[in-house]
Amino acid sequence: QVTVVESGGGSVQAGGSMRLSCTASGDIASIYQMVWDRRTPGTQRDLVALITNDGVTHYADSVKGRFTISRDDAKNVVFLQMDNLKPSDSDVYRCQANYQVSGGYRVAYGQGTQVTVAG
Repeated sequence: QVTVVESGGGSVQAGGSMRLSCTASGDIASIYQMVWDRRTPGTQRDLVALITNDGVTHYADSVKGRFTISRDDAKNVVFLQMDNLKPSDSDVYRCQANYQVSGGYRVAYGQGTQVTVAG
């Protein structure tokens, strides 16, 4: 079993920066990928960035060059550094841990954290 908890979020002016954190706990060794996604209420959830166990990263086109996903394995934390924020980045950001279990895979979701970009 794996659980994740996000922190960070809040309000910022357009052009500003913000860092989100996601702390994983439980069976850490079973996690093979960490993901940040976002969804404005009433719309579909979209991938923002992911990082695999091998350190491979992937970003949505809309955030490439502005967002950076990284991790601190010693603290079991994944970060999403968001720079040059735009009002269109306003959303509820959620962390997920994709992990292996006997016979398959599961996903642990955080509660989500609101990011508001004023501009």
